[in-house]
Amino acid sequence: MKNILVTGGAGYIGSHTALKLMEHGCNVIIFDNLECGHAETIKTLQQIKEFSGKISDFILGDLKNLEDIELVFEKHKIDAVVHFAAYICVEESVQNPQKYYRNNVGGSLNLFSAMLKNCVNRLVFSSTAAVYGEPQENTAIEENHPLYPVNPYGQSKLMVEKILTDLDKSLGLKSIVLRYFNVAGADALTRIGEWHNPETHLIPNILTASSEKKFQLYGDDFSTFDGTCVRDYVNVEDLADAHVLALNYLKTENKSDHFNIGTNTGNSVKEVFKTCEHVLGRNLDLQICSRRAGDPAFLVANNQKAQKILGWTPKRSLEDSIRSAYEWNNRILKQQ
Repeated sequence: MKNILVTGGAGYIGSHTALKLMEHGCNVIIFDNLECGHAETIKTLQQIKEFSGKISDFILGDLKNLEDIELVFEKHKIDAVVHFAAYICVEESVQNPQKYYRNNVGGSLNLFSAMLKNCVNRLVFSSTAAVYGEPQENTAIEENHPLYPVNPYGQSKLMVEKILTDLDKSLGLKSIVLRYFNVAGADALTRIGEWHNPETHLIPNILTASSEKKFQLYGDDFSTFDGTCVRDYVNVEDLADAHVLALNYLKTENKSDHFNIGTNTGNSVKEVFKTCEHVLGRNLDLQICSRRAGDPAFLVANNQKAQKILGWTPKRSLEDSIRSAYEWNNRILKQQ
């Protein structure tokens, strides 16, 4: 597969996957409305010359408008699609569920319609471990865990997964669904990285905070090895590798499946703070607070299926992720 459409390719994970596809010789067409992505990221990708692949086009458009995405397929001969374009903020989804269903589900339906109309039947879908809801026990979640999302964001992603199952059965649209928890890090050469406004993720907020900032740690009495919650932080470059492997699997096997992409072990909140302190070279001011309602002690993806079938394993550590994020943030600050 040579020509790959990446929806949401100007965003965090989409841009890193586009870069990885270029490295593997693919010509990438990026479709993005730039609501959450960045034109500067597209410009950076377009300037990279050392790979056999390239950004062959950037198209400004919105998946909520069917005509926008249909024009992409009229303009380009596309072999497969990697679909990232979605809203991802859990809290916002609770406050404004219509926005999430209209964009995440409605936009996906428009994409699938355009694909089927143009006989493009291979898709990698960026999903989330939020489709599982609350874990049943303190063990790494497997793909056969019950699917009970507890917020509209997770519900919207699960709806798209179910739609893909039906489209495979009825119309032969083959898809690989990748579910993951927290994503961290940046391109090792700091060409691109995490860039949200506002930033809600823990690691970049720690790395960009002033030395006087006090951080709240919610609960140190969980049934984990150090008393704090354990979460799964997968490196963004490792995650991009998983999308490339998923495309290769579609090409060779031509069948649908779903996989967890995670570390299989996770890291505690204390470990995240301690590693950030090591990278920053200074101590952080922590305030131990009461647990937040609904916080599970252990939320980690079992990755054995992805290892066995896709041949994917995480190669980068939590420190690798935090250090690359730190170097990326320093570069951004110097440019401002």
